[in-house]
Formats: sequence, structure tokens, C-alpha cells
Amino acid sequence: MAAKVTRLFVLAAIAEAISWAALLAGMAVKYGPPGNELGVQVFGPIHGALFVAYGLLVLAVARIHRWSLLATGVALACAVPPFATLIFERWARRRGLLGRTEPVPTARETTSLAG
Repeated sequence: MAAKVTRLFVLAAIAEAISWAALLAGMAVKYGPPGNELGVQVFGPIHGALFVAYGLLVLAVARIHRWSLLATGVALACAVPPFATLIFERWARRRGLLGRTEPVPTARETTSLAG
């Protein structure tokens, strides 16, 4: 269960950053020369939903992995600036805040094990 929630957190961090990019592009089109609001109308609600999902998953992962209040607060604050969720996720992974991660064997390692 913990691994599943942690994977969802990582996916939410990535998706939230991608939705930021899409929303920023939509805002550029809305306020730029074309003046078309479609991008903001489409990506605004998507980004909003991913923002909320990321926040809820931060709270879940913080509880599962027993993060400090500071780490939890930083993770939540990282949802506000564009792309900061990616930076936090990588930082948390390097610091071991996302639990133990086993390295994925490369193709060369799997073939050498087989034979």
C-alpha cells in the first residue's frame, strides 16, 4: 500500500508540473495576440484537480513515511511555483524520504543473469 501511494505521489508531482506548462501555454495564448481562452478553459480545471491531488498525496506520503512538519510544508509549498513539484520529488528521493528504492536492473544485467 505504501509503495502504491508513493508511486501515485511521484506521478502527481510529474503531472502537476506538466499541467503547469500547459496552463502557462494557455495563458500565453489567452493574453497574447491570438486572444483565445480555450487553453485556459481546458487546462485550468485539469491543473486545479492535479494541484489538489498532489496536496492530498503529500499529506498521505508524509504520514506513511513520517516526514517532518518542515518537509511536509515544503512539499505543499512546492505546488505553488511552476515545476517545483519535480524539484521536490527528486530532492525527496535523493534524501530517502520516499522510502527505499531498489535500482532497476539494466538490460545488460538482466541478460547476464539469465545466462
